[in-house]
This record gives sequence, C-alpha cells and structure tokens, in this order.
Amino acid sequence: MMKITSGVFSDFFYMIRKNKSALIGLIVILVMVIVALLAPILSPNNPLQRSLANRLKPGFWAGEEYNQFPLGTDYLGRCLLSRIIWGARTSLSVGFIAVLISTVFGLILGIAGGYYGGWVDTFLMRIVDVLFAFPSILLSITIMAALGAGLEKAMIAIGIVYIPQMARVVRSAILVIKEMDYIEAEKALGASHFRIIWHHILPNALAPVIVYSTLSVAGAILDAAALGFLGLGALPPTPEWGSMLSNSRQFLTSGAWWAATFPGLAIMLAVLGLNLLGDGLRDALDPRLRV
Repeated sequence: MMKITSGVFSDFFYMIRKNKSALIGLIVILVMVIVALLAPILSPNNPLQRSLANRLKPGFWAGEEYNQFPLGTDYLGRCLLSRIIWGARTSLSVGFIAVLISTVFGLILGIAGGYYGGWVDTFLMRIVDVLFAFPSILLSITIMAALGAGLEKAMIAIGIVYIPQMARVVRSAILVIKEMDYIEAEKALGASHFRIIWHHILPNALAPVIVYSTLSVAGAILDAAALGFLGLGALPPTPEWGSMLSNSRQFLTSGAWWAATFPGLAIMLAVLGLNLLGDGLRDALDPRLRV
C-alpha cells in the first residue's frame, strides 16, 4: 500500500498521459462536467418549453429547416439537445453526490471495523452483510418507496446502496495497513488511535477508495437512470437521462428513434468515460501495476 503524496499525483498525470483509454475517459468526463456547468449558455432552447406543433420532429440530419432543434424533439415537442445538456447536471449530480454519501459512511464503517476488530468489526460487517443480501436496484426501490420519489431521495437511496461495497473495500485495505511495521511503531511510541487513523491509516487507504469511488460513480449514474426509467427519480419536467429514455422508448419502433437513442448514448458515454478513467486511476495509484 502506498501513501498519497504530491509525487503520486504527478505519477497519476504521467500514467494518464501514457494510458490512452484513461485519457479518453478523462476528456469525456471533463467535457460532460463543463457542459453541465455551462448548461444555461450551451442550451439552444428552453428544456422545459413544450410545443405540440413540433412533436417528435427530427434533427439536423433531416435538413436545414430542422436546425432549430439539432437533435430533434421529444413527444412533447421539447428540444432534445437542451434536455440532454440540462440532464447532464441532474445525472452527474446524482452520481457524484450518491458516491460521496457512500464514501463518507463507508470510510467510517470500514475504518471502525478494520482497525478496532473484535465485536465492533463483527457487528458492523453483519449490518453490511444484510444490506448485501438485497440486489442493488431492489434495495434502491425499497428505500425510494419509504422516502418517496424525487431527485434528493434518489441520491440518498443510491448512496445507501453503495455504502456496504465501500465499507468492504476500506476494511480490506485497513486490515493490511494496520499490520504494517510503522503502525506498530506508532503504537509503541504511545500515539493515540485518532492520530494513527488520521495520519497513517486514512492517507494510505485513499488510493483504493479513490479508484473504487470513480468506478462507483458510473454505477450510480446507471442506477439513477434505472430509477428514472421506473419513474422514481427526478420528478417531471426535470430533465434526467433515465426518465427521458423511459418516456421515449415506445417511439424507437415508430420512426422517432432519436427521442430515446440520444439520452441512451449520453448515459453510455458517461459510464464508459468513468470506467476508463477508473482503470487509469488504478494504474496510477497502485504501484504493483506499474512497469
């Protein structure tokens, strides 16, 4: 295991430059984040404005007369490109905030169980095992049923679903780190548990946490899209990729293929970019994978 230092971050950028797929992933995610931040500027139309006269109109491929809606319109005549751009804010926010929730609580559970061991570890890991017994999407739906539909509730539900996985990753790293000689030396010198955890355990556990968090954002975006597809995510008329896909899937076979295809492509690109970036982070932060 390695400690996070400035040298590690310089190695990270070096590894990203060497790893072409990771570089592509980083570029894709950066572009999506920039698009989400600049949505009011980049959006060609109001994403909420309905116009039944323009219902299911094609986009630029159908001729110059359709350039007002570059990617066409949905079943309510709303600009599809504008909704995808604003939907990036929604979907990325859900992914990042949900993983932030799972990382914070996963770190607490993983460090407590891995470092202290004994009955503390047994008690916490049995709670984790109970949560692991449920399929992630089923657990998300159950939590949403208790909390109610809505974007904020979806973030909480997905965050809770990912806590057990993060706790297991952190615990496995802690079990290795706490047996290191320098940890024993700190204990022999009378260092407090808080000092050992804060200054030695946590920094050395961050590498696998960062990698797994990055990969988890991709899964969280997919789960958010699944909840939106089921009508449990963002409430209408909020643009969200999963709900856009759900509302337009019926038009795939009726000629208006663009209404569901482009939101699906947005989800695919976000997940692909995060997975490629996660692989690059793993190569950069794990010394065992370096050549």
